[in-house]
Amino acid sequence: MAYQTLQQEYLQIPVVTRAYTTACVLTTAAVQLEIITPFQLYFNPELIFKHYQVWRLITNFLFFGTVGFNFLFNMIFLYRYCRMLEEGSFRGRTADFVFMFLFGGFLMTIFGLFVNLVFLGQAFTIMLVYIWSRRNPYVRMNFFGLLNFQAPFLPWVLMGFSLLLGNSIIVDLLGIAVGHIYYFLEDVFPNQPGGGRLLRTPGILKAVFDTPDEDPNYNPLPEDRPGGFNWGEGQRLGG
Repeated sequence: MAYQTLQQEYLQIPVVTRAYTTACVLTTAAVQLEIITPFQLYFNPELIFKHYQVWRLITNFLFFGTVGFNFLFNMIFLYRYCRMLEEGSFRGRTADFVFMFLFGGFLMTIFGLFVNLVFLGQAFTIMLVYIWSRRNPYVRMNFFGLLNFQAPFLPWVLMGFSLLLGNSIIVDLLGIAVGHIYYFLEDVFPNQPGGGRLLRTPGILKAVFDTPDEDPNYNPLPEDRPGGFNWGEGQRLGG
């Protein structure tokens, strides 16, 4: 019975969030069990383009380090904000969500050629947090019960937290930069005088991921999101 309940809960997770989170957990488990090593996964342009190890373009987004506090912290934020986006502003638009993944991953790969980062998963998580925060500007956040602020400040709070832990802020800045580029092109520029929509989801993605019974006009309130941890818990103003 417990297994069936767990299986039902798992299958209720939106498809993109479920696939990406599962891939990250399985990749980490494989490294922990010494089935593979991080040296087979990391981003290395020379090995990718000269030795055709193209899987590294994907696997560098899947490994978040060995199991520990940083891994759990990243997994919680990845799952939480990826799911909130998929069930919120991308509800009924799975193809658009996949396209956002591809666009963000492509930009990070390009930027990765110029910065010394071998794993880009954490930056990708910050990108998801940034996009969600800009689309929910009036949600009040509580971080570890210590700080209260509005959602758009969350990526910067996380960057400060990384700094306190002794981590490089390059990761956070990369995620914020890519998130802002997507947010600007998708949400800001089309509404400017003379602006237009530059990002268009390819038809093949729509054919694969979007089903007829999904309602593209569904627009839930920001509070329609998974509950759980108060590491970045939100409360809508006036709610």
